Amino acid sequence: MEAEVRVRIQSLADIVVARQQGRAFAAQLGFSNSHLAIIATAISESARNIVEYATEGEVIVTLVNKGDSRGIEVMVIDHGPGIADLATVLQDGHPTRPGLGMGLRGSRRLMDECEIASEVGKGTIVTMKKWVV
Repeated sequence: MEAEVRVRIQSLADIVVARQQGRAFAAQLGFSNSHLAIIATAISESARNIVEYATEGEVIVTLVNKGDSRGIEVMVIDHGPGIADLATVLQDGHPTRPGLGMGLRGSRRLMDECEIASEVGKGTIVTMKKWVV
């Protein structure tokens, strides 16, 4: 098994590749089909922000361990404009872009753990984890 999967994101086609490769990586760890769909959706929704707002970035999927638990970590990194008011963007009811309408809020709900760091003018890093049940 590969130690990690890295996909450069510049277009919607790259999101499809990241989604497929992230899902395949997670399948090797023994995630259920429903969890594979959840992981793929979280990757898509988070990576879409790169294309929409930052134009270029990267998705990195790695194996993680915590005690006897194992899972995956998905990092979605861009060097775009950043998010000026992250708290507002993450609030329910805040308008979202076209698409599934899940964005960062949805990705955060789908995964077991999620941290979002953003700095105006420097970019955004979304770090999500899902543990094999």
